[in-house]
Amino acid sequence: MKRKGLVMWIFLALLTVALASGSALAALGGSVDSVESDRTAFAAVTHGETPGAAFTVHEFAYNGTTVREYVSPQGMVFAIAWNGNRSPDLTTLLGSYANEYENARQNTPHRPGVRHSSITSDNVVVQRWGQLHNLQGRAYAPALIPAGVTVNEIK
Repeated sequence: MKRKGLVMWIFLALLTVALASGSALAALGGSVDSVESDRTAFAAVTHGETPGAAFTVHEFAYNGTTVREYVSPQGMVFAIAWNGNRSPDLTTLLGSYANEYENARQNTPHRPGVRHSSITSDNVVVQRWGQLHNLQGRAYAPALIPAGVTVNEIK
């Protein structure tokens, strides 16, 4: 019984350190090498990787939500999209853009009854839409989108 408690304590300590270290997560603007860290942070199941000429999509799912991370040929996450029962934790997925998004969100008036929102700051765009059990959205850094790729391809 004591050993089980010690193992749980060590696991929680390591998890806390991993979550506190923003550089460990493949957030918007992060490296493809750390996409697996996002999947782990969400305790998600990998759905695969879809390579393309202009970008590669890494997909994982958890609790009825699917997240797709779009990676440029240079190996940088330039966009994220999701759909499902709930919106993912954007603090994790936006990484260094999270504070900028939060500031822009707080300065954007809320419109009751509107099921679509678009928050735009200098460096990041976050769009959400949908209804209960079919929530969708995308976040992208316009400066990081590869040449020849349109925003409509992020879905």
